[in-house]
Amino acid sequence: MGDYNAVSGIKVLDRAIAIMLAAANHPSSLNDLCETTGLPRATTHRLATALEAHQILTRTPDGKWTTGPGMPGNRDNLLHAAGPIMEDLLELTGESVQLFQLTGTTRTCIATREPSSGLHNIVPVGRQLPLTHGSAARVIAAHTDVDTAAATFTAADIETARTRGYAESFEEREAGVASISAPVLNANGSLLAVLSLSGSAEHFRRAPIDKWATALINAANAIAANA
Repeated sequence: MGDYNAVSGIKVLDRAIAIMLAAANHPSSLNDLCETTGLPRATTHRLATALEAHQILTRTPDGKWTTGPGMPGNRDNLLHAAGPIMEDLLELTGESVQLFQLTGTTRTCIATREPSSGLHNIVPVGRQLPLTHGSAARVIAAHTDVDTAAATFTAADIETARTRGYAESFEEREAGVASISAPVLNANGSLLAVLSLSGSAEHFRRAPIDKWATALINAANAIAANA
């Protein structure tokens, strides 16, 4: 169990880490976090919500905070599980494969696999992209409560992504580029990551999108099962 009262001299960091350690010890309600850390309720809620936005914390179905996929170690497990599955998806489709995580008000590419020919470095690892356009952004909107007021897609697009289990976009983020994306969900139905296929819009218009979507969904589910 962590030292909830350790002091570094940076108050907001100390408080955030105290909340993170408390939630890591066991799923905690807001009252639990306040009791464990000794922090005021408003401060605890504000920092826990910020940690949730960065996926350091996530919430269980009954609303308790626990460790999220962005926590060091958790992300390592996710990347380890995703690697061979992404390689299989690349071999099957011949298109670039990316894994994204929600990071506050952006989505960040945390892993990629690229074909030997065609478009390269469509989204390199570490690239942060907005949540306003693209198939991965639609999937994130379908499974979280991110603000979509500035999005180029509609509420109907979000609902379609939710009901289909995947989203697609053509030249929405960049001219000449298309993508399809599916959610990687944990056992509680919370979003761990988004798995995407990206490539030439012309190629995608001629490609078997329905077949690829099924393969993509199966790959995303396999990652979730092994993460």
